[in-house]
Amino acid sequence: MRWTVPNILTLLRLIAAPAVPLMFLYFSRPWADWAALALFLIAAVTDWIDGYLARSWQQESRFGAAMDPIADKAMVVIAIVVITGYSGMNPWLILPATLILFREVFVSGLREFLGSNARLLKVTKLAKWKTTTQMVAISVLFLGTGLAYVEHGRPPRVGEPGLPFSLSWADLATQVGLLLVWIAAVLTAWTGWDYFVKARPYLREPGHDA
Repeated sequence: MRWTVPNILTLLRLIAAPAVPLMFLYFSRPWADWAALALFLIAAVTDWIDGYLARSWQQESRFGAAMDPIADKAMVVIAIVVITGYSGMNPWLILPATLILFREVFVSGLREFLGSNARLLKVTKLAKWKTTTQMVAISVLFLGTGLAYVEHGRPPRVGEPGLPFSLSWADLATQVGLLLVWIAAVLTAWTGWDYFVKARPYLREPGHDA
């Protein structure tokens, strides 16, 4: 591995992923929510920066190509687990979260099975939009959990009935975040199906056409 700026940023994102839940271990709320939000936003921004710098400075590397998507998935998966836990296990969040987690495991398994043919599942523009939507949704939900703890003095319940009619900023952030999570889940399922279709020829038994 070359210690270039893009690679260092990617490595820092990998480290930041497990640091998100640690914020809730070492800080009291709502400071933990703000710290997790700040950490997640910084990681999301560096995701764009390291790719831009790698292309602009011609510092693209095998390490970056391998670790960049892993860092993205780690940030999203860990953050979703944390938010789901602090949401009161609301099904309106659990359902899209489950779909997102299933797709990430499914596609990772496909890539591992395909081995040298995994290049068929290269990242598409739609997949990039999917990742962006996931990160924006998670950021807004972290904002909602923090604001809800400040405004209500209690752990928030993501997707709580009646919230769309409230004037609370916390409720507004929570509902917007919940909507974005569902949009991200749809994009996630779409890209997962696209990857499955591309991998199907390699999943068939020898001598069978279907």
